[in-house]
Amino acid sequence: MNKTIAEARALVAEMSPALRDVKGVEKVLCPPFMSLFPVAALLQGTDIGLGAQDMHWEAKGAFTGEVAAGMVAEFCMYVIIGHSERRMYFGETDETVNKKTAAARISNLTPIVCVGETLAEYESGRTAEVVSRQIRAGLKGLDHEFATHIVVAYEPVWAIGTGRASTGENANAVIRDFIRKPLAELYGETAAQSIRALYGGSVTAANAVEFFGQPEIDGALVGGASLKVDEFVAIVRAAAERA
Repeated sequence: MNKTIAEARALVAEMSPALRDVKGVEKVLCPPFMSLFPVAALLQGTDIGLGAQDMHWEAKGAFTGEVAAGMVAEFCMYVIIGHSERRMYFGETDETVNKKTAAARISNLTPIVCVGETLAEYESGRTAEVVSRQIRAGLKGLDHEFATHIVVAYEPVWAIGTGRASTGENANAVIRDFIRKPLAELYGETAAQSIRALYGGSVTAANAVEFFGQPEIDGALVGGASLKVDEFVAIVRAAAERA
């Protein structure tokens, strides 16, 4: 919940020239709902994608304050689903993540599905249990063809906005063992390896290279650093160098 429409336009106008110069990686901006239309206009004709931060699973109806997948798809190609803040503050569950991901398929949106454990779960050694469950329950019942277009983001809740990022080695192991293995159970090994996996959680220009150097990490879901032009552009450049 950052940036008014005017502020979002100014931020995107400032960073988009540098982002357009970076080739070889997929770049997506996900502003709040109110800014999707004006930012879409700014990104028209560029190679920078646009995504929403959430959506509802129903196509229409009396769901005051919610936004349907079809509404998102008027401006976006991507949508974030199951972000830890949605789970923590707004009652998001594995079941609603599953419903939203299925709805994204109907509207031809690419879902960025977030999974990750809390600090208490991490410290009690439950990372494997929690992350694997979120993958299996959140993505169950989706057809094989669509599954290969899903993006999964591992964002340990204890690392989000805390400045306490996971290590690259730890994030790589979680994605390898607790994300790709359940994905292989659901869709087969080939599909599991083709699904893009991102790391999110206090990613900065200083530590981005550490994450992008890991074999299982295909990119980053960037939070606070995306609000700083130089910082975000540096992260994108680090991804391009790794690619």
